[in-house]
Amino acid sequence: MNTTQRKIVLVALASLVLGVMLGCSFVSQVRPTPLPTATPTPRVVAVATPTPLPPTVPTDSGAVTAEEEQVIDVYAHVSPGVVFITSQIPVFTFWGVETQEGTGSGFVIDKEGHVITNNHVVENADTIIVTLDDETSIEATLVGTDPANDVAVLLIDVPADKLHPVKLGTSADLRVGQTAIAIGNPFRLERTLTTGVISSLGRPLNTESGRPIFDVIQTDAAINPGNSGGPLLNIQGEVIGVNTAIVSPTGGSIGLGFAVPIDTVKRVASAIIEKGYYPHPWLGISGISIVPELADVLDLPVERGVLVIDVTRGEAAASAGLRSGARRVRVGSYIVPVGGDIVIGIDGTNIRGMEDLVRHLETETQVGQLVELTIMRDGREQLVQVLLGEQPRS
Repeated sequence: MNTTQRKIVLVALASLVLGVMLGCSFVSQVRPTPLPTATPTPRVVAVATPTPLPPTVPTDSGAVTAEEEQVIDVYAHVSPGVVFITSQIPVFTFWGVETQEGTGSGFVIDKEGHVITNNHVVENADTIIVTLDDETSIEATLVGTDPANDVAVLLIDVPADKLHPVKLGTSADLRVGQTAIAIGNPFRLERTLTTGVISSLGRPLNTESGRPIFDVIQTDAAINPGNSGGPLLNIQGEVIGVNTAIVSPTGGSIGLGFAVPIDTVKRVASAIIEKGYYPHPWLGISGISIVPELADVLDLPVERGVLVIDVTRGEAAASAGLRSGARRVRVGSYIVPVGGDIVIGIDGTNIRGMEDLVRHLETETQVGQLVELTIMRDGREQLVQVLLGEQPRS
């Protein structure tokens, strides 16, 4: 191995996480920014460009475009279901326990009083207050949370006629360029509407838990501190995501906002309402993503896949007979266990590395499901069936 190859391998190893059972944890391209409280002071430059006027629709207050009428209709139907959330969080200081207040958004999903928001909006709170559109404020019960997907479910006890459930759509068939509408409470400005488009899809978004949220929706609709937990909507007024994070050097919107896809939220929230938590599927392995340079140095039979370096005793993979590495090889300053199985597919889907494996487990499987792994063992391809377990909760 020449000097250039050695450097490539060391860089590849340094970027891989070796000790996570599942699955893996890895650095994604974007990390969620806890929405700050500083108010940005952007410079606005207006440029007048004459353009043909779109069709108008007559209203009592004057002419509006057909597109504007759609947005107006979305706001009229959805905003009553958007709530203002205040979290009171105890903070231990030198002088004793003080209370820190955080705010965010949420939305009602049924007549029983269930409310969806972000986990980070209510995390560590000892009191959670939900304010409805008619200014009714009530203390909410925390049904459960899933920090890995930044989802929380609350329950409020109010008469059903005070509740205005929103309509949940799907995120499976979204396309870049579609209209995106956010409604929330930025900087405590209740039920503020902003519009934009879906600017990208399918991004992994790192969370504080170290595990990514997969397939997040990127939008340029303005999302600011206080929007967290609020709905991202399509032009039909259906919720397609839950606003959760921004990338911003200023603390305010620069047009890079991210929402947890509603298909993920529905799956997680249903389990939370039923069980109080979301059970994550679990293989029980530690592994390394294989890259061509690493495959060459270790003389592996494939250039892509997941090299199993450890199998947790008594867990799903061990019960299925998966093998870990028994021989240790030094690569630079790293000791790499080799000789274990290499996962190259799951349920007919090719696996190029840990991100592919974890993404498939998180988005396509559930606890108790039988999956079929395609592995390389002793240079030969084999199929192994694994009954997925449940990830231990910390």
